[in-house]
Amino acid sequence: MSQHEGASDGATILVVEDEAELRRTYELWLAADYEVRTAAEGEEALGMADESVDVVLLDRMMPGLSGKETLTELKERGLEAKFAMVTAVEPDFDIIEMGFDAYLTKPVDEERLRDTIQSLRSQGAYSDALDEYTSLLAKRETLKARKRNEELAESDAFAELEARLAELEARLEDTDSGAGDDAGFVAALRDIDEEAEHTGTEEP
Repeated sequence: MSQHEGASDGATILVVEDEAELRRTYELWLAADYEVRTAAEGEEALGMADESVDVVLLDRMMPGLSGKETLTELKERGLEAKFAMVTAVEPDFDIIEMGFDAYLTKPVDEERLRDTIQSLRSQGAYSDALDEYTSLLAKRETLKARKRNEELAESDAFAELEARLAELEARLEDTDSGAGDDAGFVAALRDIDEEAEHTGTEEP
């Protein structure tokens, strides 16, 4: 367990990673800009997570409590942080039911880790509905990047995810409901999503 205070905007990052070298690497990358706490396993993370934690970086495969179990327990305790899974586990359709906000497949470089944290931090100012929307969008893009189109088309869980995304998008874009700023943010997210999808399908 360690705690390192950096000269930042006051954000606190909890790194939960059983590999000591990776734990130290993430801490070195982030310590200049954030207060960084590190835990080697889920049980230790439960003892370190309090209301001051803004973002949790969580491995999935750990001794003792798994990343999924740790995430579930922290959510049940009411921790209002953003969660990013940083793991070597290839995503499958089970991630749809998990309560994370971003999914990074190892190896992860410093720029991607920092960009993810910055993105999660920026989401904190928006509504609960938009939080759910961005979380589901991240899951959809993770699956689309790792699964064949045939697998996606055959998955009931993926179809339900897309239906829920469409429902949330319609709600957030309904200006009569007072969505306002949220609607504009959703439009920007959709543009980024469509651009990424187009880029990913371009012929070389």
